[in-house]
Amino acid sequence: MEEVAHKNKFTNYSMCLRDAVETFTKELINCLFDTNYEEKNGVQTKQLFFKILERLSIENKDCFWLDFQKSFIEIRRKLDLDALAFLNSDPAAKSLREVYLAYPGFYAIAVYRLSNQLLKQEINILPRMMSEFAHSATGTDIHPGAEIGDSFFIDHATGIVIGETTIIKNNVTIFQGVTLGGIQVKKSLASIKRHPTIESNVIIYANATILGGDVVIGKNSVIGANVCITESTLENSIVAVQLENKIFQRN
Repeated sequence: MEEVAHKNKFTNYSMCLRDAVETFTKELINCLFDTNYEEKNGVQTKQLFFKILERLSIENKDCFWLDFQKSFIEIRRKLDLDALAFLNSDPAAKSLREVYLAYPGFYAIAVYRLSNQLLKQEINILPRMMSEFAHSATGTDIHPGAEIGDSFFIDHATGIVIGETTIIKNNVTIFQGVTLGGIQVKKSLASIKRHPTIESNVIIYANATILGGDVVIGKNSVIGANVCITESTLENSIVAVQLENKIFQRN
């Protein structure tokens, strides 16, 4: 009975912490994009951050918050560039406001940029919990350890996986179902680069899979839908799967 009680206590603790992280993430994004909201709710957001760090047994909460807060201007600058990439690339996007409010890909990028900053500050667990919240909310799985440059555009969002050691340069577009992953899943590979590098101005279409830490997709390349790549490509490459559709008339 004691063991069951301990498990239930741990489960309740974990669920409460997950709820707190979800709320914190939502509040943080609201504060980042709405000055009036930040003025009214910024203190509560900070207090929630402190409570989460306390539950995670992390000290120096004030220092972490100050460093995190200092990064907001740069994070917002990057997100504004991301939003412009959405507006300029997607014919369905009618305004920046629509991108900020309605695009799951943009939301996933926003959570990524915030969680990436916390990971750089060597805060444990919280960045991953934030990324998993974004994953559940948007269908996009971006590890906070990935390195992503300016003007990143994710179209449709659903089913995208971007691994921990992925490097994505500037002006990259990724469609739904894309995987930037590793060839093998082994604990012994934890400290090495396992995921690909995507150079600037690359477009990766739906359901493409790019695997391997040594793989580099050269700049200005186009990766077609449904391809699987496990070796590097040169600049200005076009990679496509040649399929033949057969169309028959029904009797």
